[in-house]
Amino acid sequence: MRNSIISAKRISLHSQSGAVLPISLIMVLLLTMIGITGMQTTSLEEKMAGNSRDRNLAFQAAESALREGESFLTAASLPTFTTGGTNGLYAITSTAISEVTLKTSDTFWSNNTNTVRVTNADVTAHVAAAPRYVIQQLAFSEGGGQSLDAGVHQENEMYRVTARGVGGNATAVVIVQSTYKR
Repeated sequence: MRNSIISAKRISLHSQSGAVLPISLIMVLLLTMIGITGMQTTSLEEKMAGNSRDRNLAFQAAESALREGESFLTAASLPTFTTGGTNGLYAITSTAISEVTLKTSDTFWSNNTNTVRVTNADVTAHVAAAPRYVIQQLAFSEGGGQSLDAGVHQENEMYRVTARGVGGNATAVVIVQSTYKR
């Protein structure tokens, strides 16, 4: 009886086909592919988060420059606005800048001394370039005052403040505009 058990074990050992090795290699290959895909997805998500952060920094920098330009307009008296844009103040007759220039020209914003550079250390510490702004004088508008008297007409001075902010790197740029009534 003992001989029949030994011969049965020998037969079962010789009849195995070795399928465990190919199956385990396929499993390792699948796990490797899942791991590589996971790493690529994580890398892409990190890039997207970084780009979102840079754009948010650029927006905040542009917004701070815009607020500084609007604050400049609250002064009791304003300096003269010129056609050349001295100190970033462009007159109504100025042809030195256009909407296209404001929105697309990097050299206008980076090399131009006729833009106002924001020097707030809290803002400039986190961005690649200091935010800048320009103020354009617009046509006067009538009406819209605080008076309840229907016979009183007021002229309002109108200005357009355009600000440009750069994020953590130079490719993240945001431009914002506001129209200010004085």
